[in-house]
Amino acid sequence: MSASSTDAGSGVGRVNSLPRPELVKQLLACLDIQRWANEIADRRPFADAGELHEAADAAAPGLTPEEIHTALAAHPRIGQRSEGDDTSSSWSRSEQSGVDPADADLTTALREGNEEYERRFGHVYLVCASGRSGAELLRILRSRLDNDRDTELDIVAEELREIARLRLARVIEG
Repeated sequence: MSASSTDAGSGVGRVNSLPRPELVKQLLACLDIQRWANEIADRRPFADAGELHEAADAAAPGLTPEEIHTALAAHPRIGQRSEGDDTSSSWSRSEQSGVDPADADLTTALREGNEEYERRFGHVYLVCASGRSGAELLRILRSRLDNDRDTELDIVAEELREIARLRLARVIEG
Protein backbone atom coordinates (compact mmCIF):
# COMPACT_ATOMS: atom_id res chain seq x y z
CA MET A 1 0.00 0.00 0.00
CA SER A 2 1.20 3.50 -0.74
CA ALA A 3 1.40 6.11 1.98
CA SER A 4 -1.52 7.99 0.46
CA SER A 5 -3.79 4.95 0.48
CA THR A 6 -2.98 4.03 4.08
CA ASP A 7 -3.21 7.56 5.50
CA ALA A 8 -6.40 7.36 7.59
CA GLY A 9 -7.14 11.05 6.94
CA SER A 10 -7.45 10.87 3.18
CA GLY A 11 -8.47 8.72 0.26
CA VAL A 12 -8.95 5.01 0.68
CA GLY A 13 -7.31 5.13 4.11
CA ARG A 14 -10.13 7.38 5.30
CA VAL A 15 -12.69 5.00 3.76
CA ASN A 16 -11.04 2.07 5.52
CA SER A 17 -11.10 3.89 8.88
CA LEU A 18 -14.70 5.10 8.77
CA PRO A 19 -17.05 3.48 11.25
CA ARG A 20 -19.11 0.93 9.33
CA PRO A 21 -22.45 2.80 9.74
CA GLU A 22 -20.91 6.01 8.37
CA LEU A 23 -19.33 4.21 5.43
CA VAL A 24 -22.61 2.45 4.60
CA LYS A 25 -24.41 5.81 4.76
CA GLN A 26 -21.90 7.32 2.32
CA LEU A 27 -22.14 4.31 0.01
CA LEU A 28 -25.95 4.51 0.00
CA ALA A 29 -25.58 8.10 -1.27
CA CYS A 30 -23.72 6.55 -4.24
CA LEU A 31 -26.23 3.78 -4.91
CA ASP A 32 -29.22 3.38 -2.61
CA ILE A 33 -29.09 -0.39 -2.42
CA GLN A 34 -28.43 -1.79 1.03
CA ARG A 35 -26.96 -5.10 -0.22
CA TRP A 36 -24.47 -3.23 -2.41
CA ALA A 37 -23.33 -0.94 0.40
CA ASN A 38 -23.02 -3.83 2.87
CA GLU A 39 -20.98 -5.95 0.45
CA ILE A 40 -18.50 -3.14 -0.11
CA ALA A 41 -18.22 -2.30 3.59
CA ASP A 42 -17.63 -5.98 4.37
CA ARG A 43 -14.69 -6.18 1.94
CA ARG A 44 -12.55 -3.59 3.76
CA PRO A 45 -9.71 -2.84 4.03
CA PHE A 46 -8.91 -1.74 0.50
CA ALA A 47 -5.35 -1.37 -0.71
CA ASP A 48 -6.17 1.44 -3.11
CA ALA A 49 -8.95 3.16 -5.04
CA GLY A 50 -8.81 0.55 -7.79
CA GLU A 51 -9.55 -2.22 -5.32
CA LEU A 52 -12.44 -0.24 -3.85
CA HIS A 53 -13.90 0.35 -7.33
CA GLU A 54 -13.50 -3.36 -8.12
CA ALA A 55 -15.47 -4.21 -4.96
CA ALA A 56 -18.20 -1.79 -6.00
CA ASP A 57 -18.39 -3.26 -9.50
CA ALA A 58 -18.43 -6.81 -8.12
CA ALA A 59 -21.37 -5.97 -5.86
CA ALA A 60 -23.45 -4.35 -8.61
CA PRO A 61 -23.67 -6.57 -11.72
CA GLY A 62 -26.81 -8.44 -10.79
CA LEU A 63 -29.10 -5.65 -9.65
CA THR A 64 -32.62 -6.99 -9.29
CA PRO A 65 -35.63 -5.07 -10.59
CA GLU A 66 -36.62 -4.39 -6.96
CA GLU A 67 -33.16 -3.00 -6.18
CA ILE A 68 -33.24 -0.84 -9.30
CA HIS A 69 -36.61 0.63 -8.32
CA THR A 70 -35.40 1.25 -4.77
CA ALA A 71 -32.33 3.06 -6.09
CA LEU A 72 -34.41 5.09 -8.55
CA ALA A 73 -36.44 6.51 -5.68
CA ALA A 74 -33.32 8.39 -4.55
CA HIS A 75 -33.01 10.24 -7.87
CA PRO A 76 -34.96 13.32 -8.95
CA ARG A 77 -36.32 13.72 -12.45
CA ILE A 78 -33.85 15.07 -14.97
CA GLY A 79 -34.37 18.82 -15.05
CA GLN A 80 -35.76 18.99 -11.52
CA ARG A 81 -33.45 20.29 -8.84
CA SER A 82 -33.24 18.11 -5.78
CA GLU A 83 -34.12 20.26 -2.79
CA GLY A 84 -32.64 18.14 0.00
CA ASP A 85 -29.53 19.00 1.98
CA ASP A 86 -28.29 15.41 2.12
CA THR A 87 -25.23 14.21 0.20
CA SER A 88 -27.17 12.49 -2.58
CA SER A 89 -29.27 15.61 -3.25
CA SER A 90 -26.19 17.80 -3.34
CA TRP A 91 -24.46 15.45 -5.77
CA SER A 92 -27.57 15.29 -7.93
CA ARG A 93 -27.68 19.09 -8.23
CA SER A 94 -24.03 19.09 -9.26
CA GLU A 95 -24.52 16.26 -11.75
CA GLN A 96 -27.42 18.07 -13.40
CA SER A 97 -25.62 21.41 -13.59
CA GLY A 98 -25.68 21.21 -17.40
CA VAL A 99 -29.45 21.69 -17.34
CA ASP A 100 -30.17 25.42 -17.45
CA PRO A 101 -33.33 26.05 -15.39
CA ALA A 102 -33.70 29.44 -17.09
CA ASP A 103 -34.21 27.75 -20.48
CA ALA A 104 -38.01 27.56 -20.47
CA ASP A 105 -38.27 25.57 -23.70
CA LEU A 106 -35.82 22.95 -22.47
CA THR A 107 -37.51 22.80 -19.07
CA THR A 108 -40.88 22.21 -20.72
CA ALA A 109 -39.47 19.59 -23.10
CA LEU A 110 -37.77 17.73 -20.24
CA ARG A 111 -40.93 17.84 -18.11
CA GLU A 112 -43.02 16.47 -20.99
CA GLY A 113 -40.37 13.89 -21.86
CA ASN A 114 -40.14 12.77 -18.22
CA GLU A 115 -43.92 12.39 -18.05
CA GLU A 116 -44.02 10.34 -21.25
CA TYR A 117 -41.12 8.18 -20.07
CA GLU A 118 -42.79 7.54 -16.70
CA ARG A 119 -46.08 6.59 -18.37
CA ARG A 120 -44.21 4.18 -20.63
CA PHE A 121 -41.87 2.56 -18.09
CA GLY A 122 -43.41 3.25 -14.67
CA HIS A 123 -40.34 4.92 -13.17
CA VAL A 124 -38.25 8.08 -13.52
CA TYR A 125 -35.93 8.53 -16.46
CA LEU A 126 -32.41 8.02 -15.22
CA VAL A 127 -29.21 8.85 -17.01
CA CYS A 128 -25.73 9.70 -15.80
CA ALA A 129 -26.05 13.47 -16.23
CA SER A 130 -22.50 14.49 -15.26
CA GLY A 131 -20.85 16.54 -17.98
CA ARG A 132 -23.91 16.51 -20.23
CA SER A 133 -25.98 19.43 -21.40
CA GLY A 134 -29.72 19.61 -20.95
CA ALA A 135 -30.18 19.24 -24.70
CA GLU A 136 -28.09 16.06 -24.69
CA LEU A 137 -30.07 14.64 -21.76
CA LEU A 138 -33.31 15.37 -23.63
CA ARG A 139 -31.98 13.72 -26.79
CA ILE A 140 -31.03 10.60 -24.82
CA LEU A 141 -34.44 10.53 -23.14
CA ARG A 142 -36.22 10.66 -26.48
CA SER A 143 -33.97 7.96 -27.95
CA ARG A 144 -34.85 5.59 -25.13
CA LEU A 145 -38.63 5.93 -25.41
CA ASP A 146 -38.80 3.21 -28.07
CA ASN A 147 -37.06 0.63 -25.88
CA ASP A 148 -38.99 -2.30 -24.47
CA ARG A 149 -39.26 -2.51 -20.67
CA ASP A 150 -36.55 -5.15 -20.22
CA THR A 151 -34.04 -3.31 -22.40
CA GLU A 152 -34.75 -0.08 -20.59
CA LEU A 153 -34.36 -1.71 -17.18
CA ASP A 154 -30.94 -3.02 -18.27
CA ILE A 155 -29.96 0.49 -19.39
CA VAL A 156 -31.16 1.98 -16.11
CA ALA A 157 -29.12 -0.58 -14.16
CA GLU A 158 -25.99 0.41 -16.10
CA GLU A 159 -26.73 4.12 -15.57
CA LEU A 160 -27.07 3.47 -11.82
CA ARG A 161 -23.70 1.70 -11.81
CA GLU A 162 -22.09 4.59 -13.72
CA ILE A 163 -23.50 7.15 -11.29
CA ALA A 164 -22.31 5.00 -8.39
CA ARG A 165 -18.76 4.87 -9.85
CA LEU A 166 -18.64 8.66 -10.14
CA ARG A 167 -20.05 9.19 -6.68
CA LEU A 168 -17.74 6.58 -5.16
CA ALA A 169 -14.81 8.67 -6.41
CA ARG A 170 -16.24 11.55 -4.38
CA VAL A 171 -16.43 9.34 -1.30
CA ILE A 172 -12.78 8.43 -1.76
CA GLU A 173 -11.83 12.07 -2.20
CA GLY A 174 -13.63 12.87 1.05
